[in-house]
Amino acid sequence: MHLSKEIVYLTAAALVSLLGAMTDVRTRRIPNVLTGPAILFGFLLHFYFDSWNGLFHSFLAALICGSIFVIFFLAGGMGAGDVKLITAAGSLAGLMYSPSVLVLTAIAGGMMALGFALMRGQLKQTLLNVSALASHHREEGLTPHPDLNVTNVSTLRLPYGLAIAAGCSVTLFLQGVKR
Repeated sequence: MHLSKEIVYLTAAALVSLLGAMTDVRTRRIPNVLTGPAILFGFLLHFYFDSWNGLFHSFLAALICGSIFVIFFLAGGMGAGDVKLITAAGSLAGLMYSPSVLVLTAIAGGMMALGFALMRGQLKQTLLNVSALASHHREEGLTPHPDLNVTNVSTLRLPYGLAIAAGCSVTLFLQGVKR
């Protein structure tokens, strides 16, 4: 059985993100010892299959994915580990699949957040918080909200590594279904 390079890229992204999700759930941290080597491995993997063009596309995917998540990090909405994990996922998945990974991660994150709020009986408060955050960021830019941010342990916080793992895994599944 011959595995296409696309399946190899997406399998690597899914495996790394699943490891990140497991540690995120268990420890509320995503370790650099996972994300740093994964980013480099993504560059090397793409270089192996597609030479300098592959390396460039892997770097660009990592840069785009990481940059989008840095915005949420600066606004106080997620941790640095989430930024590094999506950067690793982008590096591994490559430029072609990063849009799918990002969109499916956002959908999974939204669904998980709603489910989490419902399970905790805090849907109304969560929706009020989203409104307060939107108002705050409209007026204050990327400045984190003084109370509604990832450092406040009293707010509901989703281990976003789960959403990243879901985005990568569904992208892999959809690519496999196409074959």
